Amino acid sequence: MKRLVTLLCCLAMAVVVLTGCGGNNDNEPAKNTAADSGKLVVGATAKPHAEILEVAKPLLQKEGVDMEIKVFTDYVLLNPALKDKQIDANFFQHIPYLDDYNAKNNDNLAWTVKVHSEPMGVYSSRIDNLDKLADEAKIGIPNDATNGGRALNVLEQAGLIKLKEGAGVSATDADIVDNPKKLKIQMMDAAMLPRALADLDLCVINSNYALEADLNPVQDSIFMEPKDSPFANIIVVRDEDKDKENIKKLGRALQSPEVKKFIEDNYKGSVIPAF
Repeated sequence: MKRLVTLLCCLAMAVVVLTGCGGNNDNEPAKNTAADSGKLVVGATAKPHAEILEVAKPLLQKEGVDMEIKVFTDYVLLNPALKDKQIDANFFQHIPYLDDYNAKNNDNLAWTVKVHSEPMGVYSSRIDNLDKLADEAKIGIPNDATNGGRALNVLEQAGLIKLKEGAGVSATDADIVDNPKKLKIQMMDAAMLPRALADLDLCVINSNYALEADLNPVQDSIFMEPKDSPFANIIVVRDEDKDKENIKKLGRALQSPEVKKFIEDNYKGSVIPAF
């Protein structure tokens, strides 16, 4: 019996020791993320976002932060990558897109600073003036909810359609109340729209994809969204990281005089500082 009691006591002490040494206890501070360390991984689409980040990179280095820029060809993947902690921040989207993503995915990604606006443009390889657009022309627009609605608003501003009052950025083709030319709206992946110009009469294209396709939004578009557009592109992070010092340093670098000058000198109106 004494041996059994001794054995049970030893087992109990072993459990206590293992519990004390193993795992995270509720009182332990959370492990540092990259947002706390000397490195940030920022996901972005290539143009202009990654180019702008390259300008900010040496400014961050002076602040003791090494930034790795990870380029994504499909912007739909950037928010899931942030949520899954593959990256520490992303730079590609505007606030309506972020709000739509959070609502549909029950997420709470947060934006920190506004960097620039990219007026959306209407392009064609067949006509050089909207007055020449034929009846029943085929029009390509992005297939994600906010950019699709935004593109329909651009078509309305161009005088080609009329949307139901109050449709706003969430507009769909069901909100078109007047379509005098009987235009045929086709939704497709935003990155594919520049290539679709060979097959469609018009495409409404985000400026980043126009730039990647060597289209100059100012010179090559036949209509542009007004420059006071509310769709400023933003830095987005996980909500728990938004007040981290390295994230604040990233925001300050992207709203620096150096970045502002780069945007103004290099994009000449196709990308506009939002600060």
